[in-house]
Amino acid sequence: MTPDLMEAGAQRLEAHTARAEVGKTESGGRAATYGRIATPGEVDVTHGRILYLEDVHVSFDGFKAINGLNLDIAPGELRCIIGPNGAGKTTMMDIITGKTRPDSGTVFFGSTIDLLRHNEPEIAQLGIGRKFQKPTVFEQLTVFENLELALKTDKRVRPSMVFHLDSAQQDRLAEVLRTIHLAEHVERPAGLLSHGQKQWLEIGMLLMQEPELLMLDEPIAGMSARERDLTAELLQRICKNRAVIVIEHDMEFVKKIAHKVTVMHQGKILAEGPMDKVQADPKVIDVYLGH
Repeated sequence: MTPDLMEAGAQRLEAHTARAEVGKTESGGRAATYGRIATPGEVDVTHGRILYLEDVHVSFDGFKAINGLNLDIAPGELRCIIGPNGAGKTTMMDIITGKTRPDSGTVFFGSTIDLLRHNEPEIAQLGIGRKFQKPTVFEQLTVFENLELALKTDKRVRPSMVFHLDSAQQDRLAEVLRTIHLAEHVERPAGLLSHGQKQWLEIGMLLMQEPELLMLDEPIAGMSARERDLTAELLQRICKNRAVIVIEHDMEFVKKIAHKVTVMHQGKILAEGPMDKVQADPKVIDVYLGH
């Protein structure tokens, strides 16, 4: 989570509940990105692309983590990124969100927003949400309170103490609860949810920010078969209003949800297209699917 949301959560918890300090859920030293979008509809997609990377390079101590990467994503697309460990998938997401600066290349959000001119919090505010593999939620707050906290509102202490949901916000929250399959758990503390339900809640917190682009890292890791099926439905539903990028290793899940599949290897694109075409590509079989 971004620092402002973390601080706001702690402040509102203390002000309204006087309960124990909110526990922190680790996320591999990182946390999902939440932020207020500057102006809804600001992203220019008139050229049919919401994300555009061209000839991007990143090296770490001489190792080429990203080596001439070219990628473009269309509005409303659900793109799956697959590839062996070390292929550069996570580094690619780090570049898009401003966590890592490339050595060279172009990264645009829509036609006019140069992401390399913005830092990580600014990129979150522009409308790019990211979820890491391990869920990060406020475990001592209820499902409702987690989603309420993620609303695009003034997070300062005084406004938050007198904040009340208006009818539009109530409708939005109810819609997200239905979307993430948690409408029947609205008053349940997040810490008592199953692992899969926590994943859905964090996706819901991102949806409350109304992102134009949502990026998810292995969203079904640790889920039951039923939760995986429901997650597939969830992702297919939410991509109708935004672009979604999913990093995933489960090929059956990828085949079920992806509009298009991109295979990364050694920091660049190895193959791209429908899942059936990608699975039949000899290069992909050799470096990934055949192992």
